[in-house]
Amino acid sequence: MNLKTIKSLITRNVINIPGWHTKRKIVVIESDDWGSIRMPSKMVFNALQKKGFSVDQSDFNRLDSLESNDDMIALYEVLYNYKDIYNNHPIFTANSVVANPDFNKIKNSGFSNYYYEHVKETLKQYPRHDKVFDLWQEGKNNNIFYPQFHGREHLNITRWLSDLKKGSDDIMFCFNHNTTFSGNCDYSYMEAYDIDNNNDIKKHISTITDGLKIFEMTFGYPSRSFIAPCYTWSPEIEQILFQYGIKYIQGNYIQLVPNGGFNNYKYKFHFTGQKNSLMQRYLIRNCVFEPALNKKIDSVDYAINSIATSFRWNKPAIISSHRINYIGYIVEKNRTDNLVLLNSLLTNILKIWPDVEFISSDALGDLIAYGKITKAYA
Repeated sequence: MNLKTIKSLITRNVINIPGWHTKRKIVVIESDDWGSIRMPSKMVFNALQKKGFSVDQSDFNRLDSLESNDDMIALYEVLYNYKDIYNNHPIFTANSVVANPDFNKIKNSGFSNYYYEHVKETLKQYPRHDKVFDLWQEGKNNNIFYPQFHGREHLNITRWLSDLKKGSDDIMFCFNHNTTFSGNCDYSYMEAYDIDNNNDIKKHISTITDGLKIFEMTFGYPSRSFIAPCYTWSPEIEQILFQYGIKYIQGNYIQLVPNGGFNNYKYKFHFTGQKNSLMQRYLIRNCVFEPALNKKIDSVDYAINSIATSFRWNKPAIISSHRINYIGYIVEKNRTDNLVLLNSLLTNILKIWPDVEFISSDALGDLIAYGKITKAYA
């Protein structure tokens, strides 16, 4: 066993020691990025690669795109096949954005202003996406796909607009292909709530306020949990989240607290059930199922071992499983292969732990805060 494996095992156990405990076998699947744009199409991918950008070196740029009708239908076919001890299907806490950049309006403003469009408008611009919003509603109604707030858009607006105003050839080429890819790095402005100075926090508060209002208007209920893009947020935004009904904050055990400037962070540690001064509870991911991002490991075995560790410490298993794993719009094999693995994971979970319970993130938050699930699904 090498040093890296030993460190991983130690971390896997240590993060499960503090916080809320239960003997119930609870599994929560948290899946980020639904509704957000990434790579618009295979044609755009090829154009960026021909330009000389190393998009093939990033799994997100190779595989991730706005979810299509086929992506949603294929995922649901898997989830409908399984039920827990209480006859509930596995449920994805689908952490979603509700808007994306309006490229035409931004361009027409001479890049002096930022404009966004509702995610429904974005879906209309893609060729095989006309049923996606109805499928979201179906998933919500059948308790297999439950949207929660991931931000208004998955984009650091200030940094992107600032670079657009500079008008470099690289960023303009990307912009003209309707992508926020920077040409420089994998994350490409994805850290929506990172800051360069304290004035950015005020902008984030405004964006979050707007986003939460749009979320409720879009889905017909207020989001009760939140996950910051890239696990990056300033504690100051928790107040506005609280004011708009966010009771539970999803995340990793390490919060990246912006310290001014790209990739400059302080670290804040959390555990499941921990309360902040507003009595909001943190829900910490202690399991990973990311086959699209971890080709070198057996993703099913890794997830099962992580779940076993969680249950050994009497903790709920909170699984990180991003949208990218289930997208086949650009590379269909990515979706088909990973859904085979998801089938295997769910089969093994039910075989090993027949008394398992599948619930959403906010339902887990209720169980921690009130001792019962007060309103599992809207």
